[in-house]
Amino acid sequence: MSMKMGWRWYGEGNDPITLSDIKQIPGVEEIVWALHSKMPGEIWEEDEIKAVVDQIHSYGFDATIVESVNVHDDIKIGLPTRDQYIENYKQCIRNLSKFGVKTICYNFMPVFDWTRTDLFHPIGDGSTALFYQKDLIKDDYKAMADYIMSFTEKYHMTFPGWEPERMAKVKELFDAYRDVDDEKLFANLKYFLERIMPVCNEYDIKMAIHPDDPAWSVFGLPRIIINKENILRMMKMVDDPHNGVTFCSGSYGTNLENDLPDMIRSLKGRIHFAHVRNLKLNSPTDFEEAAHLSSDGTFDMYEIMRALYEIGFDGPIRPDHGRMIWGEKAMPGYGLYDRALGATYLNGLWEAIDKSHKRGI
Repeated sequence: MSMKMGWRWYGEGNDPITLSDIKQIPGVEEIVWALHSKMPGEIWEEDEIKAVVDQIHSYGFDATIVESVNVHDDIKIGLPTRDQYIENYKQCIRNLSKFGVKTICYNFMPVFDWTRTDLFHPIGDGSTALFYQKDLIKDDYKAMADYIMSFTEKYHMTFPGWEPERMAKVKELFDAYRDVDDEKLFANLKYFLERIMPVCNEYDIKMAIHPDDPAWSVFGLPRIIINKENILRMMKMVDDPHNGVTFCSGSYGTNLENDLPDMIRSLKGRIHFAHVRNLKLNSPTDFEEAAHLSSDGTFDMYEIMRALYEIGFDGPIRPDHGRMIWGEKAMPGYGLYDRALGATYLNGLWEAIDKSHKRGI
């Protein structure tokens, strides 16, 4: 039994890391990719998909997982226009299946995909990392959008969930979500999943929902994919094996009440993708991204990997949210060096667990 080590790549022209760079990292087999020029709700055309998949294959990588085909806000809000956007999403599923894609990672977070208060926080060893301090989150969501957008412009990169076209309409988005609470968001997620599951079953595409990051409400927006209770509720409300989870240890781990190995075991058979990273919790509401090594953060990474191994997980895993080390200049959280260290460390843990199991140790 073996998982597949993956690597999130933001595409030629958007990511300073090249496929040639990634090829030199031991054990990486899968490129986690997307069409980052596409806006939520747009159809991914076959020729666009083929161009990226062919490029990935030319370096000997698999390209079976997409992160993400973003869900249009009209679907999350539950507007009458959602049905057309759902039809577009179904067509994306059909088109992706023609080129070997087996898993789609997505999220159902309103407005912002993720939130941090500092993208380059110094952490004391000469490196910088993504950082969150709750008391710095004020009511001014526009200031947060402007802060993130300043880095988009500086580094000429598009951050997923912070597309400039959407952020230009951030006030309208917040107004549109005003009457959406947790229950309405759950109902809208159910509506979406019930309509795409027949297509997922026909084309054998697994949907893997990513948790909310952080795992609590930000700016008063509802957040529902935050804990064991809610994710099991989601699995039951649309009880289909193609309706599954991206288990992100860092996102769920922002809430110290979440027992990560226990959550993994409770989701046996429904984890289709895993993001495995460490955090250092400075308080129950403040955290910084840490090196993947257990002793550098709050999580026991061995126990997380052991839980995945023991449930028979054989899907893709990727390292996540590395620090900026050795003077690297790259997309915050998505540099080359620290994530390469993380991938090697996670592969080492898996090998040790696998050999110990086989030897009865």
